Amino acid sequence: MVALFTPLEIKDLTLRNRIVISPMHQYSADRGFATDWHLMNVGRYAAGGAGLVFVESTKVLRNGCGTVGDLGIWDDAFIPGLTRLASFIRSCGAAAAIQLGHSGRKARRARPWEGNAPLKGNEPEVFDWDDWTLIAPSEIAADERTDPPLALTQSQIADLVEAWVNAAKRALTCGFDVLELHAAHGYLIHQFLCRTTNQRTDAYGGSLQNRMRLLLEITEAVRSVWPSRKPLFVRLSCEDWSGWSLDDSIALAKQLRTLDVDVIDCSAGGIIMPPPDIAQTFKEPGYQVPFAEKIRTDSGLRTMAVGNIIHGDQANQILLRGQADLVAIARQALLNPNWPLAAALSLGLEPEACHIPDPSGFWLSKNIARQLAGSGPAVWRSDTSESVAS
Repeated sequence: MVALFTPLEIKDLTLRNRIVISPMHQYSADRGFATDWHLMNVGRYAAGGAGLVFVESTKVLRNGCGTVGDLGIWDDAFIPGLTRLASFIRSCGAAAAIQLGHSGRKARRARPWEGNAPLKGNEPEVFDWDDWTLIAPSEIAADERTDPPLALTQSQIADLVEAWVNAAKRALTCGFDVLELHAAHGYLIHQFLCRTTNQRTDAYGGSLQNRMRLLLEITEAVRSVWPSRKPLFVRLSCEDWSGWSLDDSIALAKQLRTLDVDVIDCSAGGIIMPPPDIAQTFKEPGYQVPFAEKIRTDSGLRTMAVGNIIHGDQANQILLRGQADLVAIARQALLNPNWPLAAALSLGLEPEACHIPDPSGFWLSKNIARQLAGSGPAVWRSDTSESVAS
């Protein structure tokens, strides 16, 4: 049974398979606007056979941008560019998803390949510096290099919820099939969840219920404008080893289920650097899959597994064992945008199982099938005829 290529119905949406391309920051927007790079990036995954393709974390407010290259959705002016991305993904037979986020105290930094250091405001690409204020639940800096953020007032929190609502309305106008709320990886919503970063003494801090309040309010408000026929996902750091636990995530997932959330996207970490013994587990294949399994079992919600999922058989077994309902691929898709085809062939399916568009699928079915059948993703060394697993 090849569960990986079994269609999945969520609300009124039918995914052609269980393969999802994770939202991956490209840091390549132009003042928040999508560029040709974004079209190329999502297009190669949609044409590669994935069932659901995510556009990266797109910021609901200007001060939510992590870098100068983050995508934005805080203004109607961004709608045409994002619509182009959603339309192209759908034209390739995949469903189009977008993740909505806010970086909070982790905002206003250089791109990763430029050092990831806090920006000073005089860099050539910086715009609207006065509106790029660091905010968080409490005045606790992200690290020793970063200025302390401003602690949000309750009226500002209400404005923040409204920003997510407005972003969801724009995502609907753009034609996206799936919406995901980013509540993981040490960004703003996660900062409210974690007791290490949330030192508030009002209704948004202290107890577990209070720390969950912002996400629950955002979810309820977004669901009121995001149609009930369309799936709503939430990404969680199910365990952050910093002040938010798997048990906390299970309790949260149960409440999110009552607010008509459909899928929990199960990730981990992000508040502080994990201890060495925890960091070592990040190298293990499927190291976050147990989180997806536990939340799925205890909350009754569908889950999506992510994290060092490498091979088609590995992904298929996750589904067959009932550990998750969807499997998300990231770096392996960067390595091989046709990962779904390689997975299908390695599992004994015909190339047609991936429904790759004819301009590439016709040729791939003739040539790649002979090279990859039974061996998974592969490259060829110039000095030998042997195939080497990549």
